[in-house]
Amino acid sequence: MDTIDWKDKLGKAFNLPVNDETTAPQEETADNPDALSQQGKTRLDIVLERKGRGGKQATIVTGFTCDDEALKQVASQLKRSLGVGGSARGGEILIQGDFRQRVLDQLTAMGFKARII
Repeated sequence: MDTIDWKDKLGKAFNLPVNDETTAPQEETADNPDALSQQGKTRLDIVLERKGRGGKQATIVTGFTCDDEALKQVASQLKRSLGVGGSARGGEILIQGDFRQRVLDQLTAMGFKARII
């Protein structure tokens, strides 16, 4: 019994190259560099946000261009050093509370360029 892959059939129908193991795209590190290789190259913005949080404040760090796993590592270091909660996803780190100056100090100690907006 011969199994037919739907990707092969679709590629033949539209004259597209068939994507097999030899032509599979390689993971590119240039598109998603880790956070530590980004140190000193791009400037991060630190913002205080109050909207949509029930009156509570949150410090948001934006400007990361790395993947979520590397971002979570940087967020983990920040949260541990500040002793607060937070999260990291989508190129942003959320720190619970108003810690703009302390976050700026920690990020510059880690080697990042950052500014408070």
